[in-house]
Amino acid sequence: MAQQSSDLTTSLTQIGQANLSGDKRALYLKLFSGEMFKGFQHNAIARDLIMKRTLKNGKSLQFIYTGRTKAEYHTPGNAILGNTDGAPPVAEKTITVDDLLISSAFVYDLDETLSHYDLRSEISRKIGYALAEKYDRLIFRAIARGARAASPVSATGFVEPGGTQIRVGSSSNESDAFSSSALVSAFYDAAAAMDEKGISSDGRCAVLNPRQFYELVQAVGSNGLVNRDAQGTALQGGNGIIEIAGIHIYKSMNIPFLGKYGTKYAGTTGQVSPGNTGDFIGPSLEDASGASTGINNDYGTASEFGAVSAGLIFQREAAGCVEAIGPQVQVTSGDVSVIYQGDVILGRLAMGADYINPAAAVELYVGGTAPSAF
Repeated sequence: MAQQSSDLTTSLTQIGQANLSGDKRALYLKLFSGEMFKGFQHNAIARDLIMKRTLKNGKSLQFIYTGRTKAEYHTPGNAILGNTDGAPPVAEKTITVDDLLISSAFVYDLDETLSHYDLRSEISRKIGYALAEKYDRLIFRAIARGARAASPVSATGFVEPGGTQIRVGSSSNESDAFSSSALVSAFYDAAAAMDEKGISSDGRCAVLNPRQFYELVQAVGSNGLVNRDAQGTALQGGNGIIEIAGIHIYKSMNIPFLGKYGTKYAGTTGQVSPGNTGDFIGPSLEDASGASTGINNDYGTASEFGAVSAGLIFQREAAGCVEAIGPQVQVTSGDVSVIYQGDVILGRLAMGADYINPAAAVELYVGGTAPSAF
């Protein structure tokens, strides 16, 4: 029996060891990395909806914006040396990388030993969520700013379209933001505005508050906006709506919405609180102007967004994002882990965002006055 016990001990499979040698926990760190990336990718929706560039060996990236040109008749015998007005005019937009964005946690070895669940996987997902939340919030704020801006092309004699702001409903009530009929009308108005400004129909999308999204699911099932192939649980889960006026719809808790992120109940006419033991009001917009610590672009202060913004509609050219460091994971090891009897798990990225083509950005708002440019 003793010999059998010894054999069992020597044949123990080290499931965290790479190629039967080295650190017995090496593969566990790879599991953590995967969980963090999964958490980020499943929650960051803005990354694939705009123009994204990777930045190397520099602090900023230049985006070129070209204005319109015209056609003119040729006079026989004249040399063709470009249009007489020097068109098209060209402008630039420079986006700078903000400071390093991090989310971290210290995992104590003893806690891992005593816990009955995978502590690192749970923490890794939350780190991914935190980075994705900040990523989306900055990009959506940049798009909202672009919807209020004039065109970067300001050459004398040339008129280029700027951003668009569309009022949802006709009253001064915040509840207009949740009216399905008012939202549908605003979508068609936004589509027409982008058509008139020469914005491509490819890559148009909208990001709404979840309650706006589900209001459309409930109330717009009879006018062709719901996918007839989606029925039952798929329809109830919000997968029935595919697009309005060629604009694909997403929902997010990270858009500027009535002065907060994602939702607002306090003081909202016609909105019912979810109740329970504590109402979820949602975090207020923070200051994120160029004067804020770590911010090198201008995402606006809380007061500049006010309390009337009620959704975004845009095409991918509306904003750009530069990444110097994509989502990454770093974990301490070796002597540091021995000294502190645990590991610091760090998720990080370095990015910056700003609007590119204001004509491709539309901000929905409620009330009698559109929010001001900044």
